[in-house]
Amino acid sequence: MKTSIHPDAHVTKVTCACGNSFDTLSTIEEISVEVCSSCHPFFTGKQKIVDTAGRVDKFKAAREAAEKAKAEAAERAKKKSAKEDTTETEA
Repeated sequence: MKTSIHPDAHVTKVTCACGNSFDTLSTIEEISVEVCSSCHPFFTGKQKIVDTAGRVDKFKAAREAAEKAKAEAAERAKKKSAKEDTTETEA
């Protein structure tokens, strides 16, 4: 096996956004993570929404806008068909 081709591994402190930290071996000296085993729903059994950059709110707003547009289109179609019915009866 060749010597000096492998990177140096040293004890690394991993810090989670929830505040939990633990030590492991890595080539990087410090690691920051968003979710760890102390706060991940699979391990805790609790539901948690990890929202980065407001994606959940953005999705909800887009969905509400789509539903509103769909309702307005249905209303326009209803008015248009009612208008066509009245013009047919007059003719």
